[in-house]
Amino acid sequence: MYDGLLRGVIPVAPVIFREDEQLDRDGQRRVMDYLVDSGAAAICILANYSEQFSLSDSERRELTDLSMEQIGGRVPVVVTTSHYSVRIARERNIYAKSVGAAMVMMMPPFFGATMSLDTESTVEYFERVADGIDLDIMIQDAPLSTTPLSRDAIERIATAVPQVRYIKVETPRAADKIRALGQLPEGMLPGLYDGEEAVTLIPDLNAGAQGTMCSGVLPFELSKIVSDYHAGRTEEAEVAWETLLPLIHFENRQCGLGATKIILKEAGLIHSDTVRSPLSRVPAESREQLLTLARRHDLFALRS
Repeated sequence: MYDGLLRGVIPVAPVIFREDEQLDRDGQRRVMDYLVDSGAAAICILANYSEQFSLSDSERRELTDLSMEQIGGRVPVVVTTSHYSVRIARERNIYAKSVGAAMVMMMPPFFGATMSLDTESTVEYFERVADGIDLDIMIQDAPLSTTPLSRDAIERIATAVPQVRYIKVETPRAADKIRALGQLPEGMLPGLYDGEEAVTLIPDLNAGAQGTMCSGVLPFELSKIVSDYHAGRTEEAEVAWETLLPLIHFENRQCGLGATKIILKEAGLIHSDTVRSPLSRVPAESREQLLTLARRHDLFALRS
């Protein structure tokens, strides 16, 4: 269990599949070691960028156990437990706590484009899934959920549920929202993070973010940027981020969740960059452009 407040980079671990779309357990272990070696403040598992939506319940549990075992307490682990059902989300939270997770990450409940909750129901949802469970919660504020999270709604949740100490903001105008949340009463929501592969990192740090929850493409490089920023070397951090921005933008807009696997396969850490159907692999042209950008920046991933 970690003490205090997480600050830095929390990369999302991809789930590694073989060509036949079955779990590649050995590859998964190598990826966990790589993320630890990258200087991550913590590692997030079973997120949307992990293709959690394509996993069975038994696979989720197996991957949780495997990740906790391989990481072995070297860094804290954040387990994504999002589910529309209070009962299922609560069961996931209890299991994450039982295996030593430091935190869980949850989206506000939704299903499809029309099944969303109002603020009252959302507050009640988080109260029920957290009741009696001494485990930090990160709310994932992302456009994927159709349940809205205004600044006031987030304040109400954080007031009612003291376990909610973190939020990952990956909505448009993230910096404005992070700045507004930073004005909540002191200590209410100290763990402000951004996402979206750190495509808006410096504006979000300027707004008060503690760090970023990125992909596994360049956590080493982003860790140094965040560390430099918080150490007062803001100009150095800004220049480094601006230098990497074409790569970050290309990952975010052209490759999506397939980017990490492409990089890690090129590095020899995994044997396949398979994503589960109906997702499709990144087209060859975009793949080569991604690798060209990665080589140009001599990414730590390619030297691992």
